[in-house]
Amino acid sequence: MSVNKIQSLYYFPKITRWSKGIGAELPEEYKKFWKEWKLQEPTAVHYIKQQEKYIRNEKTGEVHPVQNTPIPLKYPKEFEQYILGGEAVIQGFQQREKYCRRYPHFWFPLLKKSVLYSEVLDSYMRVIVTQKTILLIHENYGFDHYLLKTPACDLKSELAVKLKRQILIALADKTLYPNNEAKRDEVYAKYSQYLSSYTREEIEWYGLTYKDACKKWIALKKEENKVQPLKILYRSELIAKLKENNVKEAQDTDVLLKEKDGDLWISKWNPFSKSSGTK
Repeated sequence: MSVNKIQSLYYFPKITRWSKGIGAELPEEYKKFWKEWKLQEPTAVHYIKQQEKYIRNEKTGEVHPVQNTPIPLKYPKEFEQYILGGEAVIQGFQQREKYCRRYPHFWFPLLKKSVLYSEVLDSYMRVIVTQKTILLIHENYGFDHYLLKTPACDLKSELAVKLKRQILIALADKTLYPNNEAKRDEVYAKYSQYLSSYTREEIEWYGLTYKDACKKWIALKKEENKVQPLKILYRSELIAKLKENNVKEAQDTDVLLKEKDGDLWISKWNPFSKSSGTK
């Protein structure tokens, strides 16, 4: 028996959040968003990505293969509430002089407070952004265009993907500008082109964190598996039969009507109730 076959006998697949537990039950619509958000390669921001496979050194004439290695980035927890345009904290080393020892250094993006306007949501929001974010908004001719054109891997923060989700839901359900029909049709025609990339179910799961998606899935399963009391089932069957026989008291009766047992007309027929007349 070969070594590979022996090793395969002792191979145990690694358990992930998608292979066991609630994560394995989540719909494919959310897994599609997760791949776009966490697994898709983001656009290079802190380095220039070379398209060629080889590059020549102009001084020596030597040819070397191009290695497009992304720079490791740090995303503090506070950055989830910012819109950074792909920027993050860079960890590296700095050397002040030629023969001095290098020391660790962090490069932080320049953060600034700004007010952004969403035309679809018709609201102003005060958020912390970078200069890169402002440039991208101007390049895409508006904040809504920037969010809708940019994939989740480049938006990165929870705030950005949640805002994009709200915009998509407003466009899909056409709930924008409820008091101005003309403005609603104008804005919808301007941004409806972005709906072609998503289904309504994908929009429903878009922009949710893993924790929020699990809570949503548990709530849906709980609603589907909700147990109906047998007394309501039997009561509905009885009222349906009484209505078939044209019983006057049963015509306008609601099965789920909550009343006191003494005031419910059907309780008058119960020989064990206190209001049945038996003493």
